[in-house]
Amino acid sequence: MNAGEFLGLERRDERTWSLRVNERVMTPGRFLFGGCALAAGALALEQASGRPTVWASAQYLSYAPEGAEVLVSTELAVVGGHVTQARAVATVDDVAVVTINAALGTGTLTASPWTDQASVAPPLDCPPRNLPSWYQNSIFDHVETRLALGRRFAEIDGTPGSPVTALWARIPGHLETSASTIAILGDLVAGGSMDPLGRRTRSRSLDNTIRIATLEPTEWVLCEIHMHALAGGFAQGTAFLWSESGTLLATASQSMATRLWEAP
Repeated sequence: MNAGEFLGLERRDERTWSLRVNERVMTPGRFLFGGCALAAGALALEQASGRPTVWASAQYLSYAPEGAEVLVSTELAVVGGHVTQARAVATVDDVAVVTINAALGTGTLTASPWTDQASVAPPLDCPPRNLPSWYQNSIFDHVETRLALGRRFAEIDGTPGSPVTALWARIPGHLETSASTIAILGDLVAGGSMDPLGRRTRSRSLDNTIRIATLEPTEWVLCEIHMHALAGGFAQGTAFLWSESGTLLATASQSMATRLWEAP
């Protein structure tokens, strides 16, 4: 399965794609998962431009509810010799729900990453994340996560913890490593405020950005989440996304509206 098949993204014409909001691409709140919206926009822009994603950023304007058909319209704003600057707009019934801006292209200069991966156990040596029942019948039934650093949901007891947590994540049966795959997994940053705060929270993404480093085949992706701040109800965080062999695949960052969730 590739990213397009997972998302259910289909090309309608030269500049338009569509997908249907179903269980596989929606949040527990029954609307389109932000990472899937960014993934769909990045993939559509890659196909429209014929170039790979360098970075892509989504701003979430409204909700695409369960069952809605989402149209993704693309525009190649500037096509250069090596880089295409482009944008996409996702709409439901002619109402914009997400805007995606991106740069796509290739170059030659490469250096080793200037950051180090956190020291964690291999995926299968880490415990399952064990999310509460509220997360069922959503994308979290289709993404497997294991806790590499931090506390399980049930262990959040009011005691502040580390701002750095990590999850191993994979989409079973989805073996392709692509910018779209990374965009989906990068949205796991949204859960990163619980451990440092020591309280159960629910977060709604306001924006989401991925920056691609080196893509290589890997079954599991380590999402190493660094939370930076929580002020006035808004949190900020970044994830470093690593392959099983320790290659930096990409970074993801987002800001989110965060509130306490006193779930049982």
